[in-house]
Amino acid sequence: MRGGQVLPRLSIEQLLACCASRRWALRMDAAAPYPDVAELLATADAELAALGWRDVTEALAAHPRIGQRPTGTGQEAEWSRHEQAAAVGSDAELAAANEAYERKFGRVFLISAAGRAADEVLAESRRRLANNEVAERDEVRRELAAIVRGRLARCAG
Repeated sequence: MRGGQVLPRLSIEQLLACCASRRWALRMDAAAPYPDVAELLATADAELAALGWRDVTEALAAHPRIGQRPTGTGQEAEWSRHEQAAAVGSDAELAAANEAYERKFGRVFLISAAGRAADEVLAESRRRLANNEVAERDEVRRELAAIVRGRLARCAG
């Protein structure tokens, strides 16, 4: 707690910038207020884990291809630009890996890129191409949770 106070309430727009699943944002809003960042993050994790795959794909739709500069002007696009700074403008190998991933799984390759170099992102993309759909969905959920946690921490900080 901050001086005995609960965290300031995040708006639906702020929550959607953290995770573009409307169901997740509404559930997070309904559970507010949060006494501290730890409770905010724990609730976020639980709500993400409870999402159906359709809700996860809704969240994925807001994420640009790794290595490509996001085109939006909102908070989500700004965070994506910052998170992907090391991978933006990467070589043709990353573009080819993105395309291979999208052909196999039918969705954007999602990875928590903050603090990762382009070669690490490329290696992860290649490694994950060996996953089956079930294993890859688990990885997508973990990566989405890492991204959401980082964004929520920035909002609440």
